[in-house]
Amino acid sequence: MQPHNLVRPEQNRDHPPMHAETAPAATTPPHPIDSPAAHGVWSPVLVPLRPDLSIDSGRFIVHARRLLAQGCHGLALFGTTSEANSFSVAERKALVDEVTEAGIPPDRLMVGTGCCAFTDSVELTRHALDAGCRRVLMLPPFYYKGVSDEGLFRAFAEVIERVGEPALQVFLYHFPRLSGVPVTERLIGRLADAFPETVAGVKDSSGEWSNTRMMLDRFPDLAIFPGSEIFLLDGLRAGAAGCITATSNVNPAGARAIFDVWESGHGDPDAKQAAATAIRRTIDRYPGIPAQKYLIAHYRDDPAWRAVRPPMVALDNDAGRDLLNALADTEFDGARLGGWNERADVPEASHGACTGRER
Repeated sequence: MQPHNLVRPEQNRDHPPMHAETAPAATTPPHPIDSPAAHGVWSPVLVPLRPDLSIDSGRFIVHARRLLAQGCHGLALFGTTSEANSFSVAERKALVDEVTEAGIPPDRLMVGTGCCAFTDSVELTRHALDAGCRRVLMLPPFYYKGVSDEGLFRAFAEVIERVGEPALQVFLYHFPRLSGVPVTERLIGRLADAFPETVAGVKDSSGEWSNTRMMLDRFPDLAIFPGSEIFLLDGLRAGAAGCITATSNVNPAGARAIFDVWESGHGDPDAKQAAATAIRRTIDRYPGIPAQKYLIAHYRDDPAWRAVRPPMVALDNDAGRDLLNALADTEFDGARLGGWNERADVPEASHGACTGRER
């Protein structure tokens, strides 16, 4: 089954897959209201650190450009993989400013703004909009456990109503294993009904295909993103918008290959899916953020990349060597993490398949 409201492959001949070597130069970012709908492979970007554990925005921007050039349709700033909840509101706002000022188009960004205090969420969401980023990824307030859907509805509603911006597009973030607070079917339905022009989609990081499938069946007008490329092909076949996946930091081309082969109707998407799944499952045997930072540090010969903020701990050398050996049994191409032109242009988005309520 093709995703709901999608441009079918035969209608998309004028938008071929993106390749870094033919990427056009970055252009002036469009006003957020003119942004195309979110779709495809999105990377929740790892955040490199300086020796004092402050954000290394220079390395971040280089990495972000690289991810776009290697096939990511968009970038999520300050989701789980960005160690969002280890950074202050001021630090998060400052990086959004630096990224957009560096010329990365706001319509390629989705900014994580969900905090325990709704006032912090309001501040981050307003700031994202001021920076030209209409899409935000919003966790529920997650410190208090066992709260009701009514309480969570009020928390999300306070943010949406206080921001009061028609351009705002909220993607609800369901990650109960870490947050401890689920975004339930009932809550999604109530928010979508109350704010039909604002609630645009869901990132489902439950890790359960049955839950993602429920969302796709229950909310065909929302852009549903599985939180792992493991479910990308099944998701696309069932109507998903794409995926927002942590390991696109080190294997963006693998996830993009699944999307492109499926969208074009040429080639074997199941083979691409199997290759990407093997890489993802291998990395998942290690702490995800430290493991991916280790890989980037190793292949770029840049030890600074290994740093994480407490309470996380960097992957040790023995575990790192084990990871490298395990990946050698997959199709992982570490060379793609190697040298890079820091002034490489940001390619324009490939406006192929689009889905969901977002406008």
